[in-house]
Amino acid sequence: MTDSPWLVVGLGNPGPKYAGNRHNVGQMVLDVLAGRTGARFARHPRAQAMVAEARLGVLPGGAPGPRVVLAKPSTYMNTSGGPTAGLAQYYGIDADHVLVVHDEVDIPFDTIKLKTGGGEGGHNGLRDISKALGTKDYTRVRVGVGRPPGRMDTADHVLKDFSAGERKDLPILVDDAADAVEMVLVDGLLAAQGRFHAARP
Repeated sequence: MTDSPWLVVGLGNPGPKYAGNRHNVGQMVLDVLAGRTGARFARHPRAQAMVAEARLGVLPGGAPGPRVVLAKPSTYMNTSGGPTAGLAQYYGIDADHVLVVHDEVDIPFDTIKLKTGGGEGGHNGLRDISKALGTKDYTRVRVGVGRPPGRMDTADHVLKDFSAGERKDLPILVDDAADAVEMVLVDGLLAAQGRFHAARP
């Protein structure tokens, strides 16, 4: 494995008003990853993002895992592409070393799926990133938040906080998603899919 850094982007909206929303689960995952490494987020001088640099995971033999740039865009979700592309350019990171953690309504709550490339499934943050990077060929860790109940609009659903029942399991889900990020970086996407796509107990 080369020592080329990874750019790990957690999607969400800025400010305390949105912090507990389903749409912000990607940023929750990045907070866990930063906490594991002791890294602290600081405003980046050249991009609209809060950034922390660290190493994630442990390679076979005990060496520290790959270098990562953890990034939480300071823009709203629908304009996540500018900060993502700007950071990729600043650090010299190609799209195959960009990983985006985001909420996904098309999979159930408490489920994690991983993929590289493909469509954005109506997710405006991903659509803006694909446009800004000029490719869809980056890795996604998709954290399930489930479909809206009844006739609720999808936008309203993701801009609400998790339910009381979901909040009981949310720390486990966020921790598992952080594990998935580490596994992709250390062991590769296929190994991570093999673990996290299996039926959850």
